[in-house]
Amino acid sequence: MSKSRSRARVTSDDVRRIALALPDTVEKIAWSMPTFRVSGKMFVTVPDDETSIAVRCPKVERDELVLAEPDKFWVAAHEAGSAWVRVRLATLDTEELTDILSDSWRQAAPPRLIEEHPELGLPASE
Repeated sequence: MSKSRSRARVTSDDVRRIALALPDTVEKIAWSMPTFRVSGKMFVTVPDDETSIAVRCPKVERDELVLAEPDKFWVAAHEAGSAWVRVRLATLDTEELTDILSDSWRQAAPPRLIEEHPELGLPASE
């Protein structure tokens, strides 16, 4: 099934707008870059050059993503041991960015917030 998607390039402004629209999200500067947190837990960062983002991603899924779409996803050397993946903004449309940010938010959000916002789905458990 094909879905019509706008391929307009997303920017760090889109990341900020979408992330801050998620419940209880705040922006905080850390390591000289914008980070977005829910209940104190970081779920996305926007590195210095603002051409990519880092988001939470279970390691097994991360490795599959990187293998399947290496032009879109990669792991920064200093994040190799953690459950984070980098995503190139130029490869995304707004819908996919929203899905990625929402998924990362769900991984960081406390259960009560996930229960209060069923429209955002449940964290992936597979």
